[in-house]
Amino acid sequence: MHSLTMKNRNKRARGVSLIEVLVVIVLFSFGLLGLVGLQARAMQVSVNAEDSNRAALLAGEMASTMWNNDTQNLDAAVIDAWAARVADATAGGLPGGLGTVVVNGDVARIMITWVPPGQPADSPPSRYITEVLIP
Repeated sequence: MHSLTMKNRNKRARGVSLIEVLVVIVLFSFGLLGLVGLQARAMQVSVNAEDSNRAALLAGEMASTMWNNDTQNLDAAVIDAWAARVADATAGGLPGGLGTVVVNGDVARIMITWVPPGQPADSPPSRYITEVLIP
């Protein structure tokens, strides 16, 4: 009789251990899914930061051209070439990039807009604006 009770306890212990292992596997799986989601978000933030940095560099390039020429009023060909570079993501531009220069008196407003990859279609584009004053 005593050996029969021991067998029942061993079976129950094995069943409880199996449930504990399954619970650990489920918890571990949720942890891994969380890490994958965190990694994906980190990559998205990194790409957005790179695009913003590139927009600042492109706007700075146009501002430098204005300073070197000592005028905000550049030839249309110069602005068009710069805008084409902004729009060409394969040549250092931005995805869906649009570069504009608007001169109002002594101030030139340089604006770059772009659409980050994976952004929903109904959300507004990203934008970088800088203003240049050459006395």
